[in-house]
Amino acid sequence: MTGTDGARITPEELRSHQWYGTDGLRSFSHRARTRQLGYLPEEHLGKPVIAILNTWSDINPCHVHLRDRAQAVKRGVWQAGGFPLEFPVSTLSETFQKPTPMLYRNMLAMETEELLRSYPVDGTVLLGGCDKSTPALLMGAASVDLPTVFVPAGPMLPGHWRNEVLGSGTDMWKYWDDKRAGLIGDCEMAELENGLARSPGHCMTMGTASTLTAAAEALGVTVPGASSIPAVDSGHDRMAAESGLRIVELVWQQLTLSKILTADAYDDAVATVLALGGSTNAVIHLIAMAGRSGVKLTLDDFDRIARTVPVLANLRPGGKYLMEDFHFAGGLPGFLARLTDVLHLDRPTVAHATLREQLDGALVHNAEVIRERDNPLAEEGGVAVLRGNLCPDGAVIKHIAAEPHLLRHTGPAVVFDDYKEMQRTINDPALALTPDHVLVLRNAGPKGGPGMPEYGMLPIPDYLLKQGVRDMVRISDARMSGTSYGACVLHIAPESFVGGPLALVRTGDLITLDVEARLLHLDVSDEELETRRSEWTEPPARYGRGYGALYQDQITQADTGCDFTFLARQGEVPDPYAG
Repeated sequence: MTGTDGARITPEELRSHQWYGTDGLRSFSHRARTRQLGYLPEEHLGKPVIAILNTWSDINPCHVHLRDRAQAVKRGVWQAGGFPLEFPVSTLSETFQKPTPMLYRNMLAMETEELLRSYPVDGTVLLGGCDKSTPALLMGAASVDLPTVFVPAGPMLPGHWRNEVLGSGTDMWKYWDDKRAGLIGDCEMAELENGLARSPGHCMTMGTASTLTAAAEALGVTVPGASSIPAVDSGHDRMAAESGLRIVELVWQQLTLSKILTADAYDDAVATVLALGGSTNAVIHLIAMAGRSGVKLTLDDFDRIARTVPVLANLRPGGKYLMEDFHFAGGLPGFLARLTDVLHLDRPTVAHATLREQLDGALVHNAEVIRERDNPLAEEGGVAVLRGNLCPDGAVIKHIAAEPHLLRHTGPAVVFDDYKEMQRTINDPALALTPDHVLVLRNAGPKGGPGMPEYGMLPIPDYLLKQGVRDMVRISDARMSGTSYGACVLHIAPESFVGGPLALVRTGDLITLDVEARLLHLDVSDEELETRRSEWTEPPARYGRGYGALYQDQITQADTGCDFTFLARQGEVPDPYAG
C-alpha cells in the first residue's frame, strides 16, 4: 500500500525535514542540539522520526512494563530505517488516580495532540491500554493526523486463589460482597489480595481496558492480534517490535490516521464491542474518538448495531473465561472472522490493504470461548440504549451482566444526592430497603462527579446481601467499571448536576426499567415535574480555578462523548513554522 497518489514520499517530503533539512539558522540549531543528544547525522537525517508516546509509570500497574516495550518498539524502528524518540506522557491509572482518570482523559488527549504537532515528528507509536489511555491517545493522534500505530498494554495473567481462577476486578466485587455478607473473613481477603492481580497488565476480563484495546484493533490501528496478547508473554515484546517496523513503512506511504479511522471503521468497532459483551464505557469513548475523526457516531448507532450482532465472547463479567483464554482461542482475528457478514472488509488497516486480507485464514480454536453464530452467549449485542422521561438524551445498561428478572422491573426509588452520602447511609436499617427498590445516585455525572466516576455499581445493603440478594436495579448519571456487573443503568443524560430529570426524582417515586422496550420511565406527571423543576436550584461549581475549572467549563455530556467543546469542534490548526 502507498500514499493516496500511489507514490512513496521522498526524504525531503518528511515533516521532520522542516526542522533538520534546510540551510537556515534554525535547522543548524536543531542539528547541533541533536548532536548534543549524542546522535550522529547518519542516525537520523533523511529518516522518518518516530515519536513513541509512553504512558509508563511506577504507579500504574497496567503500564509498568511499557518502559521495556518502548525499547522493543525502538528496536523495530531502527531495523526499518527510522529514528525513534520516546516521549513520556501522562499516565491515567484506573487503580490510583482520583477522583477518576476520566477527569483527565481529555488532558492526555491534549498533551498527545500538542506534542505530536509541535515536535519534528513524522509518525507515532502510542503505548497505552488502561481504560482512559487508549481513547485519549487516539483522540489526540486523530486531531493531528500523522501515520499512527497503537501498542496495547495487554491483559495481566489470570488471578488465582486456592482452587479458583480469578478475574480482576469482577471477582473483587464478588468477594467483597461475600465478605459483607459474612461468607468469608479477613484471612480469605488477605489471600485474595495477593492473588487477584499477579502480573503487569490491565484487567484480564472484558472490562473497559480489553474492550477499548479490542476496539482499537477493530478500527485497524494495531498489528493483527495485538489486543489480547498477555502483557508478560514474549509475544507482546515481538508485537511491539513489529509495530516499530510497521510505523516506518506507514510514514513512507503517508498512510495517515484519517485514512484508517473512517465511518466504516467506527461502525465495525461498535459491532466488535457489542459482540464482545464489552464495557459500557466504550460508548462514551468511541463517540468522542469518532468526533475527533470527523465522524458522527451516536447512541442510536449503538442501539441499531446492537440489534444486528450477537454476543459471541464468553468472557467475564458476562461470561466464564478470561483474556488469555480468548487470546489462545484465536484472539480478535478469529473473533472477527465470525462477524464478517456485518463488517466493512474493504477498508484499510495499518497492517494490510484491507481488513478482508487481514482476516484471511483467521481461525477459532475454542468454540466455547469464542462462540459459533448459532450458539451465542446472547442473541443481541451486550449494551442497550434506553430512552424515556428520566433520560431524554439517553442512558445505557449492560444487560447481559444483569440478573434477567430485573430487566423488566418497576419499583420505588431511594435517592442519594451524592456518593459519600450513599456510602454513609446505605446500610441504615431505617431505609428499609427491599430487593424491589430502585437505588438512585445523582450528582455523579461529568460535571457533578466531578469527572463521571465509576460509582454506578451502587452497593447492595449488607442485610440484603446476607439474605442472598446479589442484584438490584441501580440508576445513576455515573459510569461503572467494565469489570462490574448488575442491573445498573448508567450515563443518564443530561446529568442531574445541570438540571436533568434525574435531579427531580424523589424517594418513593416509581421507576420502570424495560430493557426490551428500551425504556426508563419516571412515573410522575409532567405537571409535577415542572413544579419540581421550578424549585430546583443549580449547585455551585466544583472548581474555582485550574484544570478542573477548564474541565467544568468545556465538558460535554455523556451522550456526546464527554469531550471538551473547544477540542470536539472542527477547525483548522496550522502546522508550526520550523524555519
